[in-house]
Amino acid sequence: MPAAPNTTLTASCTCEAVVFEATGSPIGCAVCYCKDCEEGSRQIEALPNARSVREADGGTAYVVFRKDRFVCTAGATLLKPCKISPSSATSRVVATCCNSPMFMGFDDARHWVSAYRGRFHGDVPPLQMRICTKFRAASDALPEDLPNYASYPLGFMVKLLGAKIAMVLHL
Repeated sequence: MPAAPNTTLTASCTCEAVVFEATGSPIGCAVCYCKDCEEGSRQIEALPNARSVREADGGTAYVVFRKDRFVCTAGATLLKPCKISPSSATSRVVATCCNSPMFMGFDDARHWVSAYRGRFHGDVPPLQMRICTKFRAASDALPEDLPNYASYPLGFMVKLLGAKIAMVLHL
């Protein structure tokens, strides 16, 4: 069950020097298997003292929030964007104090952030789906406990659009 509209979730780095607050219901909770998420997670995991980012089967779990509902409340100067390539619009933001991945943000007009699910404390909303499974490297079958999508499901794209409209209307 997603968080209630007035809920605040807290996310922090491993050493707790960096803290984020996310308010309201997330847009969605997913595990992604795309090549960029795989490579980005691999690069983060290669940093000194970094912990695993990926799930046991290679996917990366995110909780997706509107940008205006995901705010750094401590340690902002410790954040560093990491890009797979210099021309990428996607940045995986890491807390440099302990090399914890915090979220994936975008340099373009996208209105959401994908926060690493493992950074949240308390009653974290459950995963709702697996996306981009056509890129999954593991050979064993995916469990059927969640819907599995080869790419981005239409329902998720509609939720992203709805979040954009609500953000523009300040709802």
